[in-house]
Amino acid sequence: MPTHAIDDLRFIRETMESAASFTAVPGWGGVMIGITALGAAIIASLRAQVVWWVAVWGLEALCAFAVGASAAFWKARKAQTPLFSRPGRKFVFGLFPPMLAAAALSVVIYRAGVFNLLPGVWLLLYGAGVVTGGAYSVKVVPIMGLCFMFAGMAALLCPPAWANSIMAAGFGGLHILFGTIIARRYGG
Repeated sequence: MPTHAIDDLRFIRETMESAASFTAVPGWGGVMIGITALGAAIIASLRAQVVWWVAVWGLEALCAFAVGASAAFWKARKAQTPLFSRPGRKFVFGLFPPMLAAAALSVVIYRAGVFNLLPGVWLLLYGAGVVTGGAYSVKVVPIMGLCFMFAGMAALLCPPAWANSIMAAGFGGLHILFGTIIARRYGG
């Protein structure tokens, strides 16, 4: 084949790949993340110490990451699509900056002793990451991100005593709701 034709085919393939959606967002993985978040809310409520609450939710974040990454890997493998295709990389690069910001702000907020801001910041920035990453995914994902952002705003405006309940509703309830929708409409 002439070089020009090969370049044209490469251009067509790259254009089609960049127009594709990231479809490995794990619906059942989201449900599992929601269930573990509800468990974290129960465990976090067992003690009144802030250190305990932050530790429980920090471990939940690590657990959620492991579950989400594993579920996305298995969903992509089942669909025989590469997890880190161009849309997959765009999804990760959209999700990562707000997650990094949440981690950095968590340290600052913890050191400042303004713990009541943590739920709002976590939910708001997680939602922002899901919205930006979800721009390269199926339509329901950015909507899910907006719901997390609204939960974050509610957490910032509500009394601090409601923090654990809002975390349960956000990270638990929203993951279960949208995970079920994604699983049923977009294949697991």
